[in-house]
This record gives sequence, C-alpha cells and structure tokens, in this order.
Amino acid sequence: MMQKVRWGILSTAKIGVEKVIPAMQQGTYSEVVAIASRSAGKAQEAAGALGIETSVSSYQELLDLAEVDAIYNPLPNHLHVDWSIKALQAGKHVLCEKPLGLNVADAQRLQEAAASHPKLKVMEAFMYRHHPRWRKVKELVDNGVVGTLQTVHSFFSYYNDDPDNIRNKPDIGGGSLMDIGCYCISVPRFIFGSEPTKVTGAMEVDPTLGIDRLTSGMLQFAGGTATFTCGTQMAPHQKVTIMGSEGKIKIPMPFNAPVDRPTTIVLTKGSETEEISFETCNQYTAQGDRFSKAVIEDTPVPTPLDDALANMKVVDAVVQSSNEEAWIQY
Repeated sequence: MMQKVRWGILSTAKIGVEKVIPAMQQGTYSEVVAIASRSAGKAQEAAGALGIETSVSSYQELLDLAEVDAIYNPLPNHLHVDWSIKALQAGKHVLCEKPLGLNVADAQRLQEAAASHPKLKVMEAFMYRHHPRWRKVKELVDNGVVGTLQTVHSFFSYYNDDPDNIRNKPDIGGGSLMDIGCYCISVPRFIFGSEPTKVTGAMEVDPTLGIDRLTSGMLQFAGGTATFTCGTQMAPHQKVTIMGSEGKIKIPMPFNAPVDRPTTIVLTKGSETEEISFETCNQYTAQGDRFSKAVIEDTPVPTPLDDALANMKVVDAVVQSSNEEAWIQY
C-alpha cells in the first residue's frame, strides 16, 4: 500500500509557497515532489527554496508527470475549475483552493467531472475545518453544551488596495466575499449542520477597482440566524462568536490559526468562563494529511464536493440579494 501521496503544486502562488507547501512537507502522508509555474525561473526558484525535486514551466507538464498522484490548485479563482478538471483527466486527485469556482454553475462543472472519475478524490481546501479547535467547537455545539444554538456571528477583514493584486480584479473572482466572505458563510453552515432557508446581503463596491470591498450578510436557518461582515479595505481582524440559549463560544483568530503556539477557544456558561487550549497545530498539515489518507485508504474525503457547491450557492445568493436589495429564498 502507498505510504505517502506524491503531490504536485499548480503555480508558485504565495499561499502555496509560504503556507501550504511547507506545512504539507511536515505531513505523515504527504510528499511534495513537483511544482509548476508558467515561468521556468519562478518554478526553479520555488523548488530550490522548498527542497522540491522537480520544477516544470507549464501546468500541463506537471499534470503529465507520472510521479505525481495528486495536485494542489492555488491558482486564481477563475482557473480553479478548468485546471482541476484537466488534473482529473490526467488521472490526478485534486485539492482545490476555495472558493471552488466563480459561481455555482462554474463549480458544477467540476462536480460533474469528478462524478465521471469516481476513483479520484476532489476536495475544496477550507483548511480551518481540519483544525482540532473547530472539531471541538462542533462537538460542543452538537452535544448541547451551549444549549440550543441560536446565532453565529463571523468577522474577517484585512487591508489590500493594490490594483495589481488578483484579489482586486473582479473579472477573475476577486473581492471580499469570494476571498474571505466564503469562510464566514462556511462556518455557520458547518455549525448549524444545515443549509440556510433564505439569505440577504449588502455589498459596497470600490468605484475604482470594481470589487466588493465590504460585504455584510444574514443567513436564516431553520433553527436560528448567522450574520457576517467581511472587508478588504479595513483594519485586519477575524473572530467568530457562537451563541446558544445557555452559553457562548468565542474563537479568536478562527481562520488563520497561529502555527507556532497553542490555540484556544473560550466557552462561557452563566458566570463561568473556561479557556480550552489546543496543542500547537498546523491546519494545512492536517488538511493535506487527511486528504492524503483518504487517497491511500480509498475512503471519502473529509469535506465532500456537495459542501463546496452548497457554500457557493450561498455566495451567489448574497450577490443576488445585494443586487436586488431583497431576501433570496431557498
């Protein structure tokens, strides 16, 4: 039986080079063997810096490598679906960065391609889901520790007004909702364990860049609500608060959990507050290993594609709601 999945990386994207690749190289079941860039020099530089054996100067060349079992796709959002489909056609398993596509229709193309390659694994890379903190939070809520779940509030922001940055280009899937708002939608869906019944949203568009620089929304679930705000031209901040009838849970730095020190959640019930600590952990390492283990053991991936499509559906609904200034019913 294969002991490690051999990974190829599509592009020298910053998130891959700085975060995901070094983390996966620490994994038990993951081995990064190749990296591609449209620039041979960039590919060679990244491979040298990260100790990767093979570098190639085209994405297709990487897909054609026999020694690659799976690919990680951190390309710009508009290239997620096309290159993930090409990877499946080349017989490779796929871990694709979020959001899965530009919209539901785009993402459905990948779902259909995955269905026609049933032996290959495909998963959206929502790394936060693999951190032990979040699995503990889900367990606490499901076990009724905070009473009846009532509402989830998520906040995620940073400042980036660089017109050359891909996150500020609307035609390739830029903007705050696509980049970080998708986390604020994923979290309440995960915690409630269901889909919203209706959605509303308000988006503020940058008049020069054309991307949404500030988006707020509300999701109505059968058992409660979720509210969120995300922004790409404000002070950096991220926090999630989960409120129940008998208690609350706060998750500091919920998405970019530090990798060099233990992390915490804060559970409050009545007048008692408990800080629950978790050992130092890299959620990118955990994500790579959980996916790789699914490949090795031929078991379902931790987060199925249906979840990615459902998240994309809510993203689309927030956009539609903002455009129409109305609630969108499911």
